[in-house]
Amino acid sequence: MGCNSSVAYRRSEKAIRAAILIQNWYRFTKARLETRRRYSLSIFQSIEYADEQDQLQLANFFTFMLDHCTHPDSVSQILTSPGISQVVDEGLSLTEFENKIDVPDSYYGPRLSFPLTVEDANALLHAFRNEQLLHARYVLQLLCETRRVLKEMPNITHLSTSYSKEITVCGDLHGNLDDLLLIFYKNGLPSEQNPYVFNGDFVDRGKNSMEILIILFAFLLIYPNDLHLNRGNHEDYIMNLRYGFTKEVSKKYKDHGKLILCLLRDVFSWLPLATIIDSKVLILHGGISDTTDLDFLNALERSKLKSLMRPPKSVRDRQDQPKERIPTTRLSKHIANQNVAGKTQHISSSGSTEPSGSNLPPDPALKEWKQILDILWSDPRSQNGCTPNKSRGGGCYFGPDVTAKLFERYNLKMLIRSHEFKPEGYEISHDGKVITIFSASNYYEEGSNRGAYIKLNPELIPRFVQYQVSKYTRRQNLQERVGTIESSALKSLREKIYAHRSELTSAFAQYDLNSTGRISVSDWAAAMESVLQLELPWRMLRAQLVQMTPNGEADYMSCFYDLKIGQPTKEVQPALVETLCRYRRDLEIIFNIIDKDHSGLISLEEFGQTWKLFASHLGIDVYDESLDKLILSIDYNKDGHIDFNEFLEAFHVVHRLEKKANS
Repeated sequence: MGCNSSVAYRRSEKAIRAAILIQNWYRFTKARLETRRRYSLSIFQSIEYADEQDQLQLANFFTFMLDHCTHPDSVSQILTSPGISQVVDEGLSLTEFENKIDVPDSYYGPRLSFPLTVEDANALLHAFRNEQLLHARYVLQLLCETRRVLKEMPNITHLSTSYSKEITVCGDLHGNLDDLLLIFYKNGLPSEQNPYVFNGDFVDRGKNSMEILIILFAFLLIYPNDLHLNRGNHEDYIMNLRYGFTKEVSKKYKDHGKLILCLLRDVFSWLPLATIIDSKVLILHGGISDTTDLDFLNALERSKLKSLMRPPKSVRDRQDQPKERIPTTRLSKHIANQNVAGKTQHISSSGSTEPSGSNLPPDPALKEWKQILDILWSDPRSQNGCTPNKSRGGGCYFGPDVTAKLFERYNLKMLIRSHEFKPEGYEISHDGKVITIFSASNYYEEGSNRGAYIKLNPELIPRFVQYQVSKYTRRQNLQERVGTIESSALKSLREKIYAHRSELTSAFAQYDLNSTGRISVSDWAAAMESVLQLELPWRMLRAQLVQMTPNGEADYMSCFYDLKIGQPTKEVQPALVETLCRYRRDLEIIFNIIDKDHSGLISLEEFGQTWKLFASHLGIDVYDESLDKLILSIDYNKDGHIDFNEFLEAFHVVHRLEKKANS
């Protein structure tokens, strides 16, 4: 018996050791996967914020062109067309749209009648689930009615939980219709018994921004006291040029897209700025600053600010004196001067773009713009104080002390904001006083994050509901899902690296005094951060981005080995290729402005002239001969026009499928 007991004990001991080894291996594997997932999400977010900085920089270029271009065919016409702007400002009635726009018998989508009913909203939900489009006449009628209702609303909406058991608060949706449909499926449709607050950023990035707006506006018209909308930083027509919404509307509504966009620009400007529940919970899109004044925000004329990307005209006039209408032929030189002068300007924590050391008197329009910029663009941080938001380029980072000061002044208990991607769909900060809610799941890539919404009861205790729309991820194991996210993130990062190849090569050379082609890992990481300024864990990423020598040094030119550029580029200088890769998003926006008829084509003359203006604004050397060869090579039909999609494709950086043997 004793012998058998000894054998059994040894077997049991081996089994326990094996179980511990398996458990340790599982934990180690899970930890490695989580590390890969987190740095992949950091890459996505850093590139996203860097892109927003570029947008703010480009906004100055747009502002100048819209203010000073006087040529009849100038790029300003699409956004300042007198005919359309006047029609929108005067306001078309529902009957006028009904008389002027026919709905053919072949249209099988929803047919709306006003005032809307719950049946109309259900018809819209059913149609959009089946990927149908709402006819342009009904879209325009819906937007006119929405504007009429929004005009009656205050800047800051006050709600009470005494009329319902709970209020649901949703964050960014960014054109992800599946998330909105899932929220309604899990939480119920908006109604008098089921009120909602949607906290901005309904549009851009996703492919169904228009459908989300239509659904939300429809429920707003049906339940104006129970569905509430706050403006986000993407409810902005200049932001929409860069992040996809303008292109989506133009593609879905070719004949009436310009009128829809112009009306939407007006509707966005009438969206309320914030919501307060039970006088204790403040809900706004971005955050606050040390100068945030809720009383001032509640009293200003919010509709004056169609875009926060354009400072008030009074400020631009001050910077631009002497005021004059500048002919198109003088634009290039003037923009170059503007660019030099602009180096003394900045967007501070409260959004100021006044020149450094300015003694100009306070400007009411500037104060309004700064206040709204802060609440739509700012982010919380754990450090005390209010500092410029360098990651985004606008708004501020506000600390717990800034939150406490605002709460004390207005007797608040909680701040709910959105604006920031969160892997779990929400995050609690500032000792529980600040909650970030983000409702777009799979934001960067399939499986990258959960979405969430908040349920607030009369005790104002938040309850979080998480979800994730799953189309493909259920078929993948955890390692495959992380691999997909990581691969997509690294592809975006490699594109960024290629776009800064010249600057990176120069930075590497400063550490390689003997021109060996090799530098230490710490020097390589320092050079990467000094150029790209993405605040990424470069040492951790080195295995993915650069080849290592046997003695542990980085072969820094290998950063560019796995990248190639689409054709045609044979006759173009490498520096021009790099420059066009870096600014292709900006050029796409400019193209969308020039392409007034949304045909996808612009003349070579228009493109060449605009490129020179853009290059001058950013201080880029213009390679006239190389650029001429490039655009002529893309003009396959030799009709003097360029297809910008083909142009972008020619400069799309791709990651080679074949990997190096030692990578």
